[in-house]
Amino acid sequence: MSPSQILVYGLKQASHQWFSKFTEAIQATSFTQSKADYSLFTRKNDKSFTALLIYIDDIMIIGNNFSAINALKQFLNTRIEVSRSKKDISICQRKYALDIIKDGGALGARPVRYFMIQQSIEGWWDI
Repeated sequence: MSPSQILVYGLKQASHQWFSKFTEAIQATSFTQSKADYSLFTRKNDKSFTALLIYIDDIMIIGNNFSAINALKQFLNTRIEVSRSKKDISICQRKYALDIIKDGGALGARPVRYFMIQQSIEGWWDI
């Protein structure tokens, strides 16, 4: 594999790396990952129940204890790169992508124009 192929492969793995680190962090706070749906995490304490569901780039938090939900949001805010606007709150995977670029030795690289030769492959849809 060339360095550019390794870098592209690494960037494709950024979301997997982010989810692994997220899972590790959330399980450290007594959340249990569902065996039926790995994107669902639940925590039950006495009468309090909190569920956290991840779908692509969204996190939904539901529960019956407002203070437990706020504590979870504070925890996530300290562990995950979050950007806020008046309209929404966004979770960012930028840090993990930058770590992979750094590991690939291309952090200071500048973009260059690279012209690719286009070749027509007849009947490619028959494969």
